[in-house]
Amino acid sequence: MTSRPVEPIFDRTPNPFGTGPAAPLVYDASAAALRQRTVNFAAKRYADMLFVSGLDRATADRHHRWRAALVPAGLDARPDGLDLSAALRAAVHAGHLAVETDAGDRRVTVAWNDPDFPAPVIGAAIARPGYGGIVLGPHAVPQFEPKPIARQLPGAGQPWPHGEDTDGGVTPPPALTTALDGFFAGAPGAYGVLVATPERVLVERYSAFGAPDRATPSWSMTKAITCTLIGRLIHDGWLASVHDPAPAPLWTDPRGIHRLITLDHLLRMRSGLGFPVQQADGRVTLGFENSAVYQDGMDAFEAAQRSIVAALPGSVFRYINAGLNVLGAIIRDQIVRRGLPYHETVYGLLADRIGMASYQHSADLAGNFIGSGSGFATLRDYAKLGVLYLQDGVWNKERLLPEGWTDYALAATHTGTSYAACFRTNSDRLFPDLPEDTAWASGASDQRIFILRRAGLVVAVANETDHTMDLGALNRLLATAIDTLT
Repeated sequence: MTSRPVEPIFDRTPNPFGTGPAAPLVYDASAAALRQRTVNFAAKRYADMLFVSGLDRATADRHHRWRAALVPAGLDARPDGLDLSAALRAAVHAGHLAVETDAGDRRVTVAWNDPDFPAPVIGAAIARPGYGGIVLGPHAVPQFEPKPIARQLPGAGQPWPHGEDTDGGVTPPPALTTALDGFFAGAPGAYGVLVATPERVLVERYSAFGAPDRATPSWSMTKAITCTLIGRLIHDGWLASVHDPAPAPLWTDPRGIHRLITLDHLLRMRSGLGFPVQQADGRVTLGFENSAVYQDGMDAFEAAQRSIVAALPGSVFRYINAGLNVLGAIIRDQIVRRGLPYHETVYGLLADRIGMASYQHSADLAGNFIGSGSGFATLRDYAKLGVLYLQDGVWNKERLLPEGWTDYALAATHTGTSYAACFRTNSDRLFPDLPEDTAWASGASDQRIFILRRAGLVVAVANETDHTMDLGALNRLLATAIDTLT
């Protein structure tokens, strides 16, 4: 029998740029994978609380909330797939979850010992100075050596904001004291709140477990750091424009649809990136990543770049972490191609330049600084990022961000969402007593850095993960601060 020739229906144009698109990431939504992510995240939470924020074990136990890993939802944001929440609650009640800590190695190991499951599921995380809490998952060690990072902090010892010294602020007016009391009464997870102008810290108050020198979690406030780093690279000429195709290291094939994604799309959550989800029942669905980067021991930058383009870039707002980690991959690539040390340069580009001495990124298993979240800093250092934006990107008389960057980054996207470029805005009047042009960096559990441009104030608020906050009380606190301090 004579074999038939292959029908010539495929493009055989040689690709001069390498091997073409990277193989797409497929999310494993089986029960085993979801259990692994659940214990991985718990291990990271404990490592962050104990060895980054420096809480004692009793306080960490009191703060911790067990959270089941959920299957990523589709474009309509409706969950689809296995939900382990009930099984996790039952396991916690039965004492099947164990948390072990090793202070000497700054390591946490979490085991889910379920007699109805074939074997215990074990996840681990470690903390290293300058690298935050690193999710190891089932791995014993990270895939890089977390060497000490040399920080360059020219403002050390100087008055705030260039350094850490504050003059004690002002005595809060009675109305502001009442508003602060109301806020802390409705926010049992709050570490503290700080109000400042670009010149000085005016008011700060901390809870029993907060302190001026305590680094607190940021979660997605880190997105604002990543956005600002992109602005720094544009100002320094490393990148040209936010409207250029995103130069991700794995997106080199000019024929690929990823080339339609711009930096602006990534910054404004309009990239359209998603991935196939292999469901426990055998179905394959479409998902959009929003927490796997904090639950998987993996190379976050590679995984993000292996996302597929599931919606036309620019057409749909979908809040995901993958796009910000593509930006992280771009930042790392731009640094490495210039022969500079990656970790030191990331700090040197921004955090060290504005005196954020306490700030540290969280790294992934491969040593990438996660671009989407999980950084840490004190309130005094978080506020410095807000001051940079209040001063239109100028710090200590030196321009660090392009002219117009502040207006760009803090302006809501024109197609209806209140989201800007990694910041959120008050265009939907979430805070009804604040001006519409109020903007803030926002984290998962109501951590925020408010930029009150009209009033010339920055307000930083830190909250523990998965603890509720009375946003009405926060609204009244900020409005009172504007009325009494300006």
